[in-house]
Amino acid sequence: MAYVPGVALLAALAVGCSAGSDGSATDADSKPGGPTVTTAPPGKYRTLPAPCRAVPASTLKDLLPGVAELPRQQQEKALRGSPTITYDTDRKVGCSWKADAPDSSRNLSIDFERVVSYDPLVSDDDRARSLYVKKENAAELPGGTTPGTAPEKGAPTSAGGGEKGQEKETGKAGDGKGSADPSPSASDSAGTSSGTPRTPGGSDEDLRPRVVDGLGDAAFLDDLLTRAGSTAQHRTVSVVFRTSNVIVTVRYGEQPALVTKVPDSKELQDKAQALARKLAEVISE
Repeated sequence: MAYVPGVALLAALAVGCSAGSDGSATDADSKPGGPTVTTAPPGKYRTLPAPCRAVPASTLKDLLPGVAELPRQQQEKALRGSPTITYDTDRKVGCSWKADAPDSSRNLSIDFERVVSYDPLVSDDDRARSLYVKKENAAELPGGTTPGTAPEKGAPTSAGGGEKGQEKETGKAGDGKGSADPSPSASDSAGTSSGTPRTPGGSDEDLRPRVVDGLGDAAFLDDLLTRAGSTAQHRTVSVVFRTSNVIVTVRYGEQPALVTKVPDSKELQDKAQALARKLAEVISE
């Protein structure tokens, strides 16, 4: 007779404990004024384009004149490009091309980096903006932005002067000014001594490294002229831009066959910028 009431008592206790636990959890969850955690929004882009297919064959033939002179099979191989070796193709990809012509060799590379912030309080865009600013500051643009900041769309920019605008030992493209000899010279006929060409009529065109307007959310161009020993001079133009949480880098270079020839800064800059704008469209598709 004592066994049955014991079972009933245990069942009653179990029900009471369960009710108490549910009640406590409900009370804790429903407490007003609790902290609210806001997670930063993700970036606009979740994938990256295939880099070696991002540049049309017609554009590659224009950027790499030597390709058109190759036999068909070699031409197809050159146009395919060489993918950059990366360990996370979801985050970073790239491709490079090279072609030799009788008068010069040219090389092209593009890189896409999709930035992801692992801090729930920092958005992917903000993280990408921070990385872009570091790249721009490292370029040391003449009259560039204040360290730690970078202009966005619509923000005023400057390609102004200053000491960094002059030709430096590092090979930065100069502004073509500062010569005390007004008489024409061989360098004037082909451009300045640094290889920066002049516009028709003798006026100087500002081709120094600078911020670029109307490309992505922020962009800049760098122009580097180097020479190793007695070899020909090599010019590399880099265009870097950010669109949302993706940073794109275009590098376009030329090395003439003749030691005395200086690569044309304007041509390389114009073509590098045109390609960068096409890639911005590719990303947005």
